[in-house]
Amino acid sequence: QVQLVESGGGEVQAGGSLRLSCEYSNSYYCMGWFRQAPGKEREGVAIIRTRGGTTYYADSVKGRFTISLDNAKNTLYLQMNSLKPEDTAMYYCAATGGFWFNMAPVDFAYWGQGTQVTVSS
Repeated sequence: QVQLVESGGGEVQAGGSLRLSCEYSNSYYCMGWFRQAPGKEREGVAIIRTRGGTTYYADSVKGRFTISLDNAKNTLYLQMNSLKPEDTAMYYCAATGGFWFNMAPVDFAYWGQGTQVTVSS
């Protein structure tokens, strides 16, 4: 049974930090974090290849967010620093169903329920 469970969202002031966690139950080739703000399309934030640890970030979060994986704990993380009001969104953990490495939401077959991040100015 596929299960991705996010936690760690909340409200923080601009410039603050949050760390999101995603517990997963299976092995995947690629996992990632996505976000969706009200009235906007879902967009990729960061992805990681689970073997080898290759990462890729959206330009809007480079240098501020870090994606990482703890295989021993079956947990994916997203460390978010220097948060901005425009980072406000529902954040989703996702995993691919095959052996590809890209950030298109359509290529991710498995999704968590989401965790809300709100950044106030």
